[in-house]
Amino acid sequence: MLARNWWVMALRGVCAVLFGLIALLLPGVTIASLVLLFAAYMLFDGVFAIVAGVRAATRRERWWPFILEGVIDLAAGVVAVVAPTATILAFVWLSGAWAVVSGVMMIAAAIRLRTSHGKWWLGFGGLVSIVWGILLFVAPIEGAVVMTWWLGAYALVFGGVLIVLAFRLRGHRNEPRGAVPQGA
Repeated sequence: MLARNWWVMALRGVCAVLFGLIALLLPGVTIASLVLLFAAYMLFDGVFAIVAGVRAATRRERWWPFILEGVIDLAAGVVAVVAPTATILAFVWLSGAWAVVSGVMMIAAAIRLRTSHGKWWLGFGGLVSIVWGILLFVAPIEGAVVMTWWLGAYALVFGGVLIVLAFRLRGHRNEPRGAVPQGA
């Protein structure tokens, strides 16, 4: 089935490569697009959460968590539309905080590790994570651009892998169903 529909895999790969190129060559446009996509999702999700809350209330079920979620989603969506830079900064700072906290935890784990196998690598990984987090706090806009470049690089590699897979599958598209490949 997968081999007969090899072109779907190839199309996915081409889309990923195109997205990767756009992210690498036009990071500002990519960031803005991602913020707008996030805003649309938050607005859409907020409306549906409120609808779920109203339906729950009519059935005399717990309704307020849905309404609260919906209001928060709508507020996040509005902020993303009205202040996209604030949305980008919030995401980068959240990523920076995560990097620092996870880095501290990795170093703590390395210190407590009773074996020497990988202890220094774990500690080094924690240090790199802390440095990355601090850099995101110091230069958040540049951090957002770098994160976009990483996303673009990932999309390029992922898309390339899918394209290679698609053309390998294409070579098997005429094999009968359930055929066992030779050498298996």
